[in-house]
Amino acid sequence: MIRVYVDMVADLFHVGHLNIIKEASSAGDVVIVGVHSDKDVAQYKRTPVINQKERCEMVKACRYVDEVIEGAPLVITEDFLTTNKIDLVIHGDDVTEKIKKQHQFVTRKNMMKYIPYTKGVSTTSIINKIIKEYGER
Repeated sequence: MIRVYVDMVADLFHVGHLNIIKEASSAGDVVIVGVHSDKDVAQYKRTPVINQKERCEMVKACRYVDEVIEGAPLVITEDFLTTNKIDLVIHGDDVTEKIKKQHQFVTRKNMMKYIPYTKGVSTTSIINKIIKEYGER
C-alpha cells in the first residue's frame, strides 16, 4: 500500500490542482492532500481568497483524495512523514528555492517526485482574469 502525499494551498480549486492530485492517484494507492493554513499562505504568498476550512472541504470532495490534512506544515519533516505513513511526496515542478528547502528532507530520502506543472492556469491567473474581465461594473 503506497501512500502518496501532495501539499497545496488549493485556493480557487482549478484544473492544475486536479492534475497533480490525479498524478498522485496514479502513483500510489492512497492520496493524502495537505492543505496549508491561511496564516502560512499569507506569509509566503498572499491571503487566500477562500478560507482554509472551505479549501479543505473542496479538496475532500475530489474523488481522487482519500485523506486531507488541514493546516499542513510548509516544511515536510521525518516526523510528519512517519506520523502520516507517507511513502512518496509529489509536487509540481514550478518550485522556487524556498520550496526546495521545504522539501529538503524528502529529497535526501529519495521520496520526492516533481511532475510537470499545468501550464497556463494558476490561482493568480484566475484572480487577474476576474479583475480584468469583471472588475468594476
